[in-house]
Amino acid sequence: MMPHSNSSIKKQVYDRISYLGTVSKANLLTHFSLTSSSMTRLLDEMSSQGLIVVSGLGSSTGGRKPILFQTNPKYRYIFGLEISRIYSTLGLYDMHLNTISVTRWKMDGTMTPERLVSHVTNGARGFLSEHGISTSDVLGIGIGAVGPLDQKKGIILEPELFPAPSWTNVPICEMLGESLGIPAKLDNGANTALIGEHWALRTENIQHALYVHAGVTIRSAMMSGGQILRGAVDTEGAVGQMIIQANGPRLSGKGNYGALEAFVSVPSLEERVRTQLKIGRSSLLSGLSPEQVNFATLVDALSQGDLLVTEQFKETAAYLGIGLANLINALHPEYVILGGPLVSAHQLVLDVSLEVAKKNIYHFPEYSPVFTQGVLTDEAVATGAAIMILQSWEGN
Repeated sequence: MMPHSNSSIKKQVYDRISYLGTVSKANLLTHFSLTSSSMTRLLDEMSSQGLIVVSGLGSSTGGRKPILFQTNPKYRYIFGLEISRIYSTLGLYDMHLNTISVTRWKMDGTMTPERLVSHVTNGARGFLSEHGISTSDVLGIGIGAVGPLDQKKGIILEPELFPAPSWTNVPICEMLGESLGIPAKLDNGANTALIGEHWALRTENIQHALYVHAGVTIRSAMMSGGQILRGAVDTEGAVGQMIIQANGPRLSGKGNYGALEAFVSVPSLEERVRTQLKIGRSSLLSGLSPEQVNFATLVDALSQGDLLVTEQFKETAAYLGIGLANLINALHPEYVILGGPLVSAHQLVLDVSLEVAKKNIYHFPEYSPVFTQGVLTDEAVATGAAIMILQSWEGN
């Protein structure tokens, strides 16, 4: 978490210590235009407030060993929440972003916004009671949700393909803020996932990164200069509308014809397999009714080596590789982080998609971004949402 130029000098020093993990006063002085005595006073003040603690002594360069400082992980706590189409996850984190507790709910047809808020409220209160933490010690709750959103107003606008009705114009920050009695902040889940993975990979000093989530739809986020790139509107799902086959199919009768999400998404994969079964293709799934042919049964059949299902997953992965190559050729990231249930379903998906992507990257292998599934994986969205709260915190 890099310092913000518009924050107080104390918060900037705090962010620098947090980013580096452990740091000496001499190291901080190389980064900030403060005198030695001013830095000493600031560190003393932060220590007396409990913001930072002494973590030991560094290596000597000829004189006394320098005192090393780190942020106090127990100074405050943060909630991070992921709201997705398949599941929602709530995590409680300390100031080092260590996971203290985590729980998850399936987003089925009964999971309305009101019901999810009730679950989150009860889950959060249970976490605090279990660990003896008061609400006053919580900085807030960060929310990474499926878009489109109005981030500033904290509203989930009109997300598609939610199993439950009424996920339209949901003032989620207001609902959770009032229910929990803490500040709430919203961003789309692709952005918070990238924020989380960037933090987890901070020793790599990544400046330009692309995050792609392949699941019910395709979602993406991009970072340049260590900062999330934002457009005029929230468009995390717009990458799914990239046209890869002129006059091709549409997903669920919506969006662009021949769009990427019509080839790379859980619903499109399910529908292609159902179509093949209807025309008599042999499969381990042949005896199932159409409604039983869902993503869970497809993943199970893939793990058993079913030829039809394997063929369809390979086709999905190949189209994902084409989409990745298009994005990489346009955005030139250093790192490409891949997430979502399609990518994590089987190693086959990752292998095929990367093989196709690399064949279509301009100037490959001279230009060769690092591909990874990240460090945080399933907890990336919730962790990144918590980091978002820590980044916006004023350091009081």
